[in-house]
Amino acid sequence: MNIDTQAVQTGLEWDTRTGALSIPIYQSATFRHPGLGQSTGFDYSRSGNPTRLALEQGIARMDGGSRGFAFSSGMAAITSLLLLFQEGDHLVVTEDLYGGTCRLFDRIFTRFGLSFSYVDTTDREEVLAAITPSTKALFVETLTNPLLKFADIPALSTICHERGLLLIADNTFLTPYLLRPLERGADITVYSATKYLSGHNDTVAGLAVVRDPQLAEQVYFHQNSAGAVLGPQDSWLVIRGMKTLGVRLDRQQENALKIARWLQRHPQVTRVHYPGLEEHPDHDLIRRHARGFGAMIAFEVESHSLVEQLLLRTQLISFAESLGGVETLMTFPEGQTHADIPPELRARLGINDVLLRLSVGIENVDDLIDDLNQAFNKRETTV
Repeated sequence: MNIDTQAVQTGLEWDTRTGALSIPIYQSATFRHPGLGQSTGFDYSRSGNPTRLALEQGIARMDGGSRGFAFSSGMAAITSLLLLFQEGDHLVVTEDLYGGTCRLFDRIFTRFGLSFSYVDTTDREEVLAAITPSTKALFVETLTNPLLKFADIPALSTICHERGLLLIADNTFLTPYLLRPLERGADITVYSATKYLSGHNDTVAGLAVVRDPQLAEQVYFHQNSAGAVLGPQDSWLVIRGMKTLGVRLDRQQENALKIARWLQRHPQVTRVHYPGLEEHPDHDLIRRHARGFGAMIAFEVESHSLVEQLLLRTQLISFAESLGGVETLMTFPEGQTHADIPPELRARLGINDVLLRLSVGIENVDDLIDDLNQAFNKRETTV
């Protein structure tokens, strides 16, 4: 079954009694036992809730894993996965990743004895050089935030599995609709479901999918014990959003390519990062492994004054920090999403004071280009 069909069908098998096409929202903290020592399969909603389970089964099918897990946010999902490790363990990590993930690693989990090395995970030799006897996992973003470098999951999985390491792939930007990392050798995928999977900027959620059933049992133990689970109302919202994932991403990618090409030609734009452009260094690699290039664009303008001008003077495009929804959003990574990355690392990576990140929505692309054009051309009037 095609993945877009799988997404639409999520939850349809649940209410066989009434035939409801929309999974009910089981807004219950606890469940009555049918008898002593008996259970319906649901006892307490932290341990399991029918609406959440429908979402978890749906994302597991879409990703090709043994089991899925729904958390209260993407960061809660990553936090629960880090509970797989113990004091003294070391992880090799994508260097240009989301600043909140970097903050979680460096300012929280280092206090509990974990250590992290940040490398360019598109460079096999850098990855190999960073592995130590205490390394237990490689954590990558399949398409990095914000510079849009692509991780070669099959090559990285070979490195990991030859050395007994876990490969954890944050697949938020591409989603299983465009890339299924578990099929290419990853052990765990993780998502900020706030973004493309829910797709409407109306809920905060995180998802993880595990390939190996025994490893999935460990993840469930931590999910249940730590309790950062997704509530039934938000689970329903993510299910509803996932049903239109395919049609939304098709439109968003189409828009993104047209906008990226327009930005390339603009005299005040000095650089465009979008893997759908033939000039992108990972363009051919993504074409081999993924079904598309996503709908995120990063671009640099010729001066910092243009950054504020564009952020504040666009009329359709909102100045906001999230991404992946139907509305087009723009943000300034250096001062917002990636402010927690050390300044010297930001400078080396190219996350600078002229870089903007654009999350392309489903609006008419001509209207979006017109909005960008008028923001570029607007000038303060002097009296």
